[in-house]
Amino acid sequence: MSIHFDHTNMLASMVGEKNGLTAREIGGAGGAAKDALAGFRKLSEKGLYGFPHLPFQKDTIQEIRRFAEEMRGSYDTVCVVGIGGSALGAWALDNAMRGPHPVQGEYSADFPRLVILDNVDPSFIAAALDSMNPRKTLVVVIAKSGSTAETVATFLVIRDWMVRKLGKKANRRILAVTSAGKGDLKKLATAENYRTFHIPDNVGGRFSVLSPVGLVPAALIGIDIRKLSKGAAAMTHSCWQEDLAENQALRAALLHYLLLTRKGKTIQVAFPYSNRLWGLAFWFRQLWAESLGKARNRKGKDVHTGQTPVAALGTTDQHSQVQLYMEGPNDKVFSFWAAGRFPDAGRIPRNGTGLEAFDALAGQSLEKLIQAERVSTAAALTGNGRPNCTFTLDRIDEEHLGAFLQFMEFETAFAGELLDINAFDQEGVELGKKFTYGLMGRPGFEEYRERFEEYEKRRRTAGADR
Repeated sequence: MSIHFDHTNMLASMVGEKNGLTAREIGGAGGAAKDALAGFRKLSEKGLYGFPHLPFQKDTIQEIRRFAEEMRGSYDTVCVVGIGGSALGAWALDNAMRGPHPVQGEYSADFPRLVILDNVDPSFIAAALDSMNPRKTLVVVIAKSGSTAETVATFLVIRDWMVRKLGKKANRRILAVTSAGKGDLKKLATAENYRTFHIPDNVGGRFSVLSPVGLVPAALIGIDIRKLSKGAAAMTHSCWQEDLAENQALRAALLHYLLLTRKGKTIQVAFPYSNRLWGLAFWFRQLWAESLGKARNRKGKDVHTGQTPVAALGTTDQHSQVQLYMEGPNDKVFSFWAAGRFPDAGRIPRNGTGLEAFDALAGQSLEKLIQAERVSTAAALTGNGRPNCTFTLDRIDEEHLGAFLQFMEFETAFAGELLDINAFDQEGVELGKKFTYGLMGRPGFEEYRERFEEYEKRRRTAGADR
């Protein structure tokens, strides 16, 4: 099992000193990298941030596996109700391990589908309900706080649907993944006797994919969560190495940090060249954005830092985004994600058409083509002074996936240390939540309803002045 990080095309020798990093710049920041490692290790050992410990929680992993085995054969649909980190990890795991099959495709008790309800669009929810049989559905409601408005609202709809169809038996087909504290979801789960799995208090949503948040849905759809955790555990040991040459996650964090702060690369494009890694790009987008986009550093100084993550799919987005990337603002760094091997090379048949464009590809493979497209895109970007790197998973299986997830979480944590910000809070999303609570009449949020009404008055006044 191995993950390879190739940063050659981030170097000044490849893209020029204006856009790339010199050996002197990288070497001069080596001390900062070591401090970042030591700082995060200290926080982790104090128990403040728990994601590094998740792959080693064997009792939790075994409990989830036993439950999944007990339930096997009694459902053909796993319906996850959650949002953000409570949904993106499960989708990424399903997409990577079972392929980007359509929800409308074949599914059964032997191959259950995963339906994720992560938005409150009423048409979206109605269509999902129409597609599911409550007698063959397991509902997994996920919310650490137990009070996320979108999750609570959607769950109330799903719960009502289940109860109307199944009566008291509905409770046997609902499970909750939440904190062990006093959240409202925990209270309801206890009152209605839902099977419950707990999220550790020191694990935030976007870092929770290897906790019950991601492992419960994964196990229920047949993913081997022991192998997933094994790969993550092996990567964890690597991520604590002090040698920058050995610790690829620390090296990746340092180089992205230097490109952001010294070369003005304020956007990172996650560019997987595999449809099976596409879900991971959206999971990473939340991880990188919420963790590093911060107004103030730890000293309270206004810094307004962060690197905006963008998701692009190779080869698809060569035909929609690369024009901008080649000739638009040079404010981006590109992270190619590659599969070393595909399960099926996809032979291109010989066709005998006598047409040059057709005959040139005949007898080769789709795998060779997609790899050629990736390295050619990297070469073109490099030639135009656009820094890029490549992460390669030898193959896409549970161990490599677990390792890659843990790699990205460590890289994010290290980047937060280098930026001297708290990578584990998200104050920027709280005000919008409070306005929503006020508009929906939640007690205690009347002040925010009033503030929103003042905002609406200003909008009307501004509109009248146009």
